[in-house]
Amino acid sequence: MDTSEQLFAQLVREHKSTIYTVCYMFSKDNDEVSDLFQEILVKLWKGFGSFEGRSDIKTWVYRVSLNTCITIDRKKKRRSKKEKLSMDINLYEDNDADTRQVKQLYERINKLGVFDRAIILLWLEGMPYEEIGEIVGISTKNVSVKLFRIREQLKNMK
Repeated sequence: MDTSEQLFAQLVREHKSTIYTVCYMFSKDNDEVSDLFQEILVKLWKGFGSFEGRSDIKTWVYRVSLNTCITIDRKKKRRSKKEKLSMDINLYEDNDADTRQVKQLYERINKLGVFDRAIILLWLEGMPYEEIGEIVGISTKNVSVKLFRIREQLKNMK
C-alpha cells in the first residue's frame, strides 16, 4: 500500500462516523446507506489527490459527503417511485418518550428541503456557524438566519 493509500485509509477511519451521519440523514434503509457511503468514498478518493488544504479536512469530508448525498437524492426523486415490500413490524422498536421525540424530530427534519436538512444536520453535529457556512457555501450570518427559520419551521410542523 503506497503512502497516499495509507493516508486515505487513515482519513476514512477518522471520519467514518461523519460520513455515516450524513448518509443516515438521507436514508434509513441500510442497503441504501451502504451505497451512499461507498459512493462518498469513491468521490473522496477521486478528490483526495487534489485536496489543497485550504479548508479543514473535516470540512472537506462533510462537503463531499453532503454534495454526493444531495446529488443522489435529487436523481432518486427524478426516477419513478417504486413501492417497497415490508412486513410493517419492528420487533425491536423502542417506545420510550425520548426515543419517540428523537424519531419525531428526524421525521420532521426529513420533511425539510435538502439544503435546510444539511444545515440542521451540521448544527446538530455541534459545528460552529462559520464551519457550517463554509461547508454549504453561505455566510455565517446567513447560517444564523437560516437556522432560526428552520427551527421555527420544525416547531410548527405537525
